[in-house]
Amino acid sequence: MAKIHKEDVVVVLSGRDKGKEGRVLEVIKDKATGKPVKLIVEGINFTTRHTKLQQNQGRQGTTGGIETKESTIAYSNVALKDKTLGRATRVGYREEVREVSGVKKMRRVRVAKASEKDI
Repeated sequence: MAKIHKEDVVVVLSGRDKGKEGRVLEVIKDKATGKPVKLIVEGINFTTRHTKLQQNQGRQGTTGGIETKESTIAYSNVALKDKTLGRATRVGYREEVREVSGVKKMRRVRVAKASEKDI
């Protein structure tokens, strides 16, 4: 189970965008292991792309020029932002037993290590 999920708010720990915060747009996992390797975070790690004018796309041809968009950032360079403290925190798990229609089920809940509250 990944510790950082889509739509989480994260803080960048290292690199040129250190200290910035953003919402996770996409989590990219390794094909072999299935573990998260990279993230795309809103407003972080912008790159510029030079695009050609596309005329073969019918009436909806793209305009050429310079585009800026979010690029990937390494999973290890970000940390989850704790909502209560307002700073970066590590993520742990707590197992919770729930009884649904007479059947007990174990459920893992993500917990912020700094404040020890559920995420």
